This record gives sequence, structure tokens and C-alpha cells, in this order.
Amino acid sequence: MHAGVAASTVSNVLNRPEIVAPATRARVEQAIATRGFVPNASARHLRRGRGTVLGLVLLDLANPFFIDVARGVDDAARAAGMSVIVCNSDEQPGREAGYLDVLEEQRVRGVIITPVDDVSERLLRLRRHGIQVVLLDRHADRDDLCSVAVDNRLGGELAAAHLLEEGHRRLAFLGGPWRLEQVRARYHGALTALEHAGLGPEQLRYLDGPPPPTKPMEVGRDAVARILGLPGPERPTAVFCASDRVALGMLQGLTQHRLRVPDDIALIGYDDIEIAAAAAVPLSSVRQPRYELGRAAAELLIDETEHPASHTHQQLVFKPELVVRQSSQRG
Repeated sequence: MHAGVAASTVSNVLNRPEIVAPATRARVEQAIATRGFVPNASARHLRRGRGTVLGLVLLDLANPFFIDVARGVDDAARAAGMSVIVCNSDEQPGREAGYLDVLEEQRVRGVIITPVDDVSERLLRLRRHGIQVVLLDRHADRDDLCSVAVDNRLGGELAAAHLLEEGHRRLAFLGGPWRLEQVRARYHGALTALEHAGLGPEQLRYLDGPPPPTKPMEVGRDAVARILGLPGPERPTAVFCASDRVALGMLQGLTQHRLRVPDDIALIGYDDIEIAAAAAVPLSSVRQPRYELGRAAAELLIDETEHPASHTHQQLVFKPELVVRQSSQRG
């Protein structure tokens, strides 16, 4: 050791300086300053049997929705004296699994995740190894797992019901990958609105986009050409998009083809990201409480790790809100 003392003495200076003789403490502190020593917090927490780092695995960090979610997680973690490692799965199962391996190796205290697929054996293995898991933007269909989600079926129903109220009878749903639970729920919610209006499922054309890594706005622009290729009587007069970014891509495509929104085709998105209201044609959207989702997920995870004996698993479901703007209002 540069200061000429045992490693245990250095540890005492860092953690219990009051028990070290002043002269020795001054010599060790001078050595630390000279050599630029940084304490290994991870090793210290592991020795104590608990960490102060949470893992956050999100589907797509290019999506402003997840940025706001991450802010909620980070604020709750910081309030509890913890930090967050953020990972981007990019909707790829293999990439998600790789990040879970890294987080397990780092012995994080817990993991908040929006999984690409349903609850996997890989997630269950984390729990068996003492790393707690909270599902984010997903509903847990099991009582021993916490989750925080939005009622996406209701959100889809709100969007489609609004378009029906505006007089549309030929609708289209432009979604993301069908394997995503959120996409399926929003589509089935739209079907529910049709059923309540006395219409059949054939009035809602499903338009699937290409899989990742195709960008959402490219999905929207690509769908315009497919819609315009349909015979006039089959062409939808309104499109419900599974996300705002897809809807904004479609808005660009429609504008490039000199089609008017909403007069020729009405549009509604999902998430109500900030840019939706600032679009050339302000975009109607289904708003999700993004920040609140993240904060609630972190609070559940922290409570489970802090109070395992008294913690009660919860499956929280937030309600979405329809925000109507120019893109879907006739007249």
C-alpha cells in the first residue's frame, strides 16, 4: 500500500475514520488523493449483501414514451438513495437476454423490464437467484409478480369509438409487431368499439408493419402506399395507429401524396408524446401516464427489496385518456 499501512486500515479510514489515529488517517487520505483512488461501491455492497443499483430494460429508447418512463424510475430510485442502469432491448429477444445476463452478473438489486415477449424462464431465473423483477407496461398474469401497466384494451376502444363518432365506418389499425401485448390489446379494444356500434370486425382492416429494426415512422410512411393501392370502396377513411411515431410517419406520407388530414383520411395515435401536439396537423392520441408508470414500478420494486416479508405483490393498471386534436375531427 502506498501509505505503508494494511488494507484493513484503508478500509477503516474510508468507512470508520473515527477509529483510526489522526496521523495514520492523514497519511492514508494523502495517498488516496495522490493516487486518485475510487472506492469500489459494488464490491462494498456485495459484501454487505445488498446493492443500490436497479436495472431498467426498455423496448425502445428512441421512443419518447420510454424516456418519460425512465425519468419516473430514476426519480423514485434517487429518492431511495439508489441508481439505475438503463438498457435498450430494441424489441429483440436476444438482446434482452444479453442485458439480463449482464445485470445478473452485476448483482443489481432488482430489475424493471418491459419484456419483448411474455414472462420468460430467463426472468424467473433472476428471481430464483434473489433478484426481484417488476413488469413495466405489461400486466402480470400471476399473483407472485408485481406489474404496472395501462389498460391498452380500453385505450384502443376509446380511439376507435371516437373515429366511429366522427362518422367513419371503414377503419384501419396500423400496429407494430403482433407479439407485443400492447399492440394486441389496442387492436382488440378497437374491435370492442366496433361491436358496441353494431359493426363487424371486417370494418377494421389490420395493417401489420415490417418487424424491427424498421423504424416506426417508416412503418407509417410505408402503410400509406398500401392504403392507396386498395380499391376505393375498400380504402379506410380513418386509421388508428398503435403509436404516435407510426401515426406521424403516416401523416408525412399522406402529406407527400397531397392527401388532407382529416378530410381524406383521419388519424389517431397512441402515447401522446410531446411532438404529437406540435405536428403540422396536431395529432389526436391516447395519452398514457408515462412518468407515473415508471415511478410506480420503481416504488414497487424498492418496497419488495426493502420489505420482503411484508411486501404485497400488486398488478397496477392505469387508465388512458383520449386527447382529441385536429387530425381526427371533421369540420
